Amino acid sequence: MSAIFPLQRTALTGKRVGWTAGGLLAVVMALIVMASTNQAFAHAALIKTDPADGAVLAQVPARFSLTFSEPVSPLVLTLVKPDGTPVPLTDFRLSDQTVEIGNPQALKSGTHVLSWRVISADGHPVGGSLLFSIGAPSEPPVVSEAVDWPLRSAIWIGKIFLYMGLFLGVGGAFALAWLAGEARAGQRFVTAAVLCGLVAAPLSLGFQGLDALGAPLSHLAQPVIWRTGLGTSFGWTVLIALIALGLGLLSLAGPRVVARPFALAGLAGVGVALAASGHASAAEPQWLTRPLVFLHGIGIAFWAGALVPLGLALKGSSAHAAPFLRRFSRLIMPVVAVLAVAGVALAVIQVQTPMALVDTAYGRLLLVKLALLVFLFTLAAVNRWRLTAAAEAGSTEVQRRLTRSIGVEILIVLAIFGVAAGWRFTPPPRALAIAAAQPVSVHIHALQAMADLSITPGHAGPVAASMIIMSGDFGPLDAKEVTLVLSKPDSGIEPLKRAATKPGDGSWRVDNLVIPVPGRWTVRLDILVSDFDMVKIEAPVDIRP
Repeated sequence: MSAIFPLQRTALTGKRVGWTAGGLLAVVMALIVMASTNQAFAHAALIKTDPADGAVLAQVPARFSLTFSEPVSPLVLTLVKPDGTPVPLTDFRLSDQTVEIGNPQALKSGTHVLSWRVISADGHPVGGSLLFSIGAPSEPPVVSEAVDWPLRSAIWIGKIFLYMGLFLGVGGAFALAWLAGEARAGQRFVTAAVLCGLVAAPLSLGFQGLDALGAPLSHLAQPVIWRTGLGTSFGWTVLIALIALGLGLLSLAGPRVVARPFALAGLAGVGVALAASGHASAAEPQWLTRPLVFLHGIGIAFWAGALVPLGLALKGSSAHAAPFLRRFSRLIMPVVAVLAVAGVALAVIQVQTPMALVDTAYGRLLLVKLALLVFLFTLAAVNRWRLTAAAEAGSTEVQRRLTRSIGVEILIVLAIFGVAAGWRFTPPPRALAIAAAQPVSVHIHALQAMADLSITPGHAGPVAASMIIMSGDFGPLDAKEVTLVLSKPDSGIEPLKRAATKPGDGSWRVDNLVIPVPGRWTVRLDILVSDFDMVKIEAPVDIRP
């Protein structure tokens, strides 16, 4: 410990610096607690709507409702009339996982589009739309769902530069303060990386606000964009990242006596910033995933941040290069071990099944990252076990070879930053699995009878159906028999008929049902009211892949 914290050897100055470091670390840890107060789950998925998508209604609904797999915050709610006129919907309230929306005006006959955009607990916006018709269907109005590639590119580039600021900048400042000794090689690069991060962090917040509201880059200067971005969980990441970047800059520009505590607090801030938002930090159990993200983040910053200062020190044949290399090589092995364990654990939590590595965009990006990491770890192992000892002994030729190898490591690290930034646009398999396991529900309403039908899970394959049968005026209906009929004539599938059972809780159930293909099915309920009276009601239902 004395080799790592030599400041504790001093008397009054050491105590003062120790108190400074402790205070900074206390502030950083308080920020992560504040950022973690709201429980976050998976990427939000829409599981139920009223009216149902594709429904044909006899009367104008007084309200709309959207039910998600987790609590959300509405950003933009719009009703598009049959003639294409958009009507903003501002009257809404949140009830657990349901957004209840007031209908502001009487609607005419034809097909309408209810377009929604909400922010999920992990800080990522989710959007979609549903169609319903009043009286009779008409040609649906056009609602653009084109990808805003300029904005998406800006988000991706902003992420990369933010990573450079946090990992190469703050991590580099830590390396200069704790590992480099008297060596100052790479300080200009580290300072430039920190400054890049200080620019990229607020810009990324603005891009987050644009993405959340579905607005183009030209609206970046609007105050509502920045308020919206700050209101998401990513706002915490940006605020803490700015603190970490500021601490890194202070460690570079301030007196040497405070460089180490500032750099240490900045390194901790990198981990806190990454743990404050994002797919991995939002996964359950959060008591495990947030600390893993924290450790993963500071491990990357320690490793990547030291590369440029160490490479430049070796290239310049500095007298301090050998001690710098010796300190780095002694500490990098446990750091890499923690980094690898945290990364593998997070990958297992996010991906869940091996097939998801090839079946999902998230998994394929992870495979690319793993390939780069294998190359990086192999190169680092060669450097550590074959070149380091000779370089520490002062061999100029080996130092040159090690410098070139470190340059390749830096390029691989930058490529990994680019891959990791791409995860911003891909929900993890964990979130997709949770969404797929959610039921699909539909309310079927007719004059003689009505029903609430739920099919669990709501995707193709083995499912179970549950039905609550009521009279047309929402009263109880004591049916003698209920038969579920599912049909999909456009796929050449004959109707699936299953008799429902009554388990005794007031509902009717159909178990051991297999829906062979996804898509829009027609569900019909044949309700035997008496020996001479049968009511048939039907509605469309969308089965997910």
